[in-house]
Amino acid sequence: MSRLELKVPPVVVWIAVALLMWLGARRVPLLGIAWPQRQGVALGVAVVGAGIAVLGVRAFRRAKTTVNPLHPETMSVLVVGGIYRATRNPMYLGMLLTLTGWAVWLGDITPWLLWPGFIAYLNRFQIAPEERVLAAMFGDDFEMYRSRVRRWI
Repeated sequence: MSRLELKVPPVVVWIAVALLMWLGARRVPLLGIAWPQRQGVALGVAVVGAGIAVLGVRAFRRAKTTVNPLHPETMSVLVVGGIYRATRNPMYLGMLLTLTGWAVWLGDITPWLLWPGFIAYLNRFQIAPEERVLAAMFGDDFEMYRSRVRRWI
């Protein structure tokens, strides 16, 4: 299973999960969720998620380091400011929140069955390998950062 580590770009996983959520809601609806403000809530959550992800990318750009998730070893600096004071993975958290908004928008329980799979996949095949690389590159600085800031929120 380690062959999948740092191989599939997280945005590809995000798109695949979003498509599977849509297919599940349309082809295998289990329990429709209808409430008046559902679409507004969905849009709000997705916009917040997109904003968090953009803040993460901007922090990397300001630090002049790579945002390439497949090659964390090419990072030139450990980014710990801005949104990174609240979460170690704002880009992934943003993706998760947009999937949350998407699940609410779809209005069925089926998409929620895939939501934990996105978290599990990223934790195992993206975040854990990234953290190993960062620990090797930045040593005690990364360990202190990891002890202060949670992985997701």
